[in-house]
Amino acid sequence: MNELTRKSYELRKDILEMMWLSKAGHIGGDLSVIDILNVLYNAEMNVTPENFKDDNRDRFLLSKGHCADALYAVLGMKGFFDRREAIETFSQYQSAFIGHPNTDINGVEINSGSLGHGLSIAVGMAIAAKRDRKDFRTYVVLGDGELAEGSNWEAFMAASQYKLDNLCATLDLNGLQISGTTDEVMSTASVHDKAVAFGWNVIEVQDGNDCGQLVSAYQKARTVKGKPTLVIAHTVKGKGVSFMENQVKWHHGVMSEEEYKQAMSEIEEVLA
Repeated sequence: MNELTRKSYELRKDILEMMWLSKAGHIGGDLSVIDILNVLYNAEMNVTPENFKDDNRDRFLLSKGHCADALYAVLGMKGFFDRREAIETFSQYQSAFIGHPNTDINGVEINSGSLGHGLSIAVGMAIAAKRDRKDFRTYVVLGDGELAEGSNWEAFMAASQYKLDNLCATLDLNGLQISGTTDEVMSTASVHDKAVAFGWNVIEVQDGNDCGQLVSAYQKARTVKGKPTLVIAHTVKGKGVSFMENQVKWHHGVMSEEEYKQAMSEIEEVLA
């Protein structure tokens, strides 16, 4: 197991403990998106606790803000704040580590979670970089369910119009949302063709929970000039925990003690 993959499973342990202690959170989406966040922060983006106030840092926006727990896990392991504080106080009374990202937390660029806003804000940041002649790149992670929000498609148009080759969006395509499959609720098919029609470069990652495939996709995205890139990452909701995988009930579920122990045991077995 390579270092990045191992880190993803260590992060899954942090997420599970966070969920268990808080009895809250969106565990299915956290487990589908964690490999994306891990690769972005540990293999792709130029952003660290040391350079977070630097104008030339890369920007990251988690548009699917209900998966804040995954973002807190990554930021905590990277040293933006005390990792144990995030794990032990998530969603607790008076904790800054609330259920959606907020800028009271070091490393968080925007308050998010009102679905459909992240891409629009990312477009604005990328335009600002162009106008200010800055070299930073802007990254945003979207959920497939939030593509039903029309503001996304205005942002898709604007990003193409302004030739934002410094913008890279990632779609966490796990096929499930709070009330069912995305096909049942509001189909996104074919998002690849739609994005191309809107003037984007599109890179499909067939296994969006494979760190190696993700690293290759982001390396390719950097070479694209004159248009923004959408990385479509085909992920598994609840990835890494057998009884959660591809189960819509775990969009937002509370584990029993037995389920928590089983989930942790499965992750630890992978790491052994």
